[in-house]
Amino acid sequence: MGEQPIFSTRAHVFQIDPNTKKNWVPTSKHAVTVSYFYDSTRNVYRIISLDGSKAIINSTITPNMTFTKTSQKFGQWADSRANTVYGLGFSSEHHLSKFAEKFQEFKEAARLAKEKSQEKMELTSTPSQESAGGDLQSPLTPESINGTDDERTPDVTQNSEPRAEPTQNALPFPHSAGDRTQALSHASSAISKHWEAELATLKGNNAKLTAALLESTANVKQWKQQLAAYQEEAERLHKRVTELECVSSQANAVHSHKTELNQTVQELEETLKVKEEEIERLKQEIDNARELQEQRDSLTQKLQEVEIRNKDLEGQLSDLEQRLEKSQNEQEAFRSNLKTLLEILDGKIFELTELRDNLAKLLECS
Repeated sequence: MGEQPIFSTRAHVFQIDPNTKKNWVPTSKHAVTVSYFYDSTRNVYRIISLDGSKAIINSTITPNMTFTKTSQKFGQWADSRANTVYGLGFSSEHHLSKFAEKFQEFKEAARLAKEKSQEKMELTSTPSQESAGGDLQSPLTPESINGTDDERTPDVTQNSEPRAEPTQNALPFPHSAGDRTQALSHASSAISKHWEAELATLKGNNAKLTAALLESTANVKQWKQQLAAYQEEAERLHKRVTELECVSSQANAVHSHKTELNQTVQELEETLKVKEEEIERLKQEIDNARELQEQRDSLTQKLQEVEIRNKDLEGQLSDLEQRLEKSQNEQEAFRSNLKTLLEILDGKIFELTELRDNLAKLLECS
């Protein structure tokens, strides 16, 4: 079946600066799809990421590679074949942990595959080589030539952590205004995730259509060359027919030869017609690819509008939080004043009661 994707995630992609070997250089403007691929024919695992039609990661996993978590949302590994260090910034710690688990799993699978290959080499060794003594050297592989990747991994500080998604730690409010703002926030987040998923799907389709378009363009050029050759052959055959009609004195032989040539010309014309229909079909596919590109641009614009709306909603949420806090402070002050007033009123009532009792006693005495 060839090479197939077995796990995919989304992350910001970075590469180590080849000059300083310390600073990170972003290779993607936004989060892209990063996938693990498995080649069943060669028993090889690879990490591949495309930004449009450009491959920004093409790393073969070897047993001596190590994936290191440098922060809660950032991880890196060294590829000695590419002579670079790749870094990935994830939107959450869960995505980073999942990617690291898959890395360790496929690294172990690559190690087992290498050991099986070495066992086969040992089994195929001759008895004379076994009796000669000494250890048999394993066949040269890119892993043994490149050395360990841990020695080439540069130090990365916490400042290299990429852009992270904004966290939503706001507590639910007991009032209806807070509930409404929280609902608005969740709704805007769901809409944003929906458009991101749509955009990722269109990007994948666009990459496939781009590859098909390149292949179709190459086929069109080849078919045009074949068409030109067929036209030249047809003209040559027509000229040959004319020469034979003028030179040959045997009418029957010329007629038979002419019939054969006409059949050949008809076959060539039919082939030419088929090629022209194929060219028209390819042109239609190119138009469809352009329409998909326009749809992707439209979705990108809608996603930007949703992000702007999300920022507005976040601003409204912050304003409502400030208003709620101010209202709570005012209620506390009002309650404090009311409590003081009640205490004063209780004192006055007590004084009036004593005055009433004294007046009653004076009336009794009089």
